[in-house]
Order: sequence, then C-alpha cells, then structure tokens
Amino acid sequence: MTLRNKSIAGFSVMAIVTLIAVFAYRIGMHRGLSEARPPVDGGGTCIEIKDAAAHANQDSCVSGRVLRAFTSKSGNTFLDFCEDYRTCAFTSIIFASDRSKFGDLTALQGREVELRGRIQIYHDQPEIVLKDPSQIREAQ
Repeated sequence: MTLRNKSIAGFSVMAIVTLIAVFAYRIGMHRGLSEARPPVDGGGTCIEIKDAAAHANQDSCVSGRVLRAFTSKSGNTFLDFCEDYRTCAFTSIIFASDRSKFGDLTALQGREVELRGRIQIYHDQPEIVLKDPSQIREAQ
C-alpha cells in the first residue's frame, strides 16, 4: 500500500469514527434526558432567549417569539426564534421519537411562547429538549 493510500484510509477511518461518536453522543443525550426528569412547573419568571446561556444546566423557563417550526429530514422538529438559527441565542428541539405527542406546531409560528425544561449547551448554543407538550405554553 502506498503512502497516499494509507493516508486516504486513515482519513476515512477517522471520519467514520468521528461520525459514530457524534451520533452516539446525541443518542446518549436523548436517552439521558428521557429518564424521568419532569417538566418544570408553571411557577417562576421566564428568561429571554438572549439570557439562556447564563442558565445552562439549570431547569428554567425561556420565553420568545417562534418564527418557524422546522422539521428536518430525520424527523426532528426545531422551534426557531431567529431568522438564522445558526447565530441565534437559543433553540429548542423535539426529537422524532416524541414528535407525535405535540400536534401541529406550525400554529406556534408568530406567537410568544414559554418553554420549560433543562437548558443545555449543544454546539455552543443553548437549547431545551422538548419531550412533552406540557413544556410549551403560549405566553400570557
């Protein structure tokens, strides 16, 4: 095997291992969150999406206006609070396995909502994983 072929093979193995690790990480996060952490109760004041990062790893309430509900090819649904989700201060996700619990999320578009749950950081962005419809309510 030539040096070029060895380099290509090594790079391919590293790429596959990285993809598997990312996939396993997301599955682990998803399963870890599903283990009986009840939604946060209705009490307390909600924070704005711009302040969510300061409350990472805390159960909290985040409020903001939903610009769109987007479902990816894999079936995961995201509630987007900014025009460009990549630079937004906050996001939320409903994994495909929980999506059937929620009904029509496009009805939230343009509405101010409150999301309750554990704020976690994923790819340097704060998010709440929504597992139950009781975690979402329209702001009053």
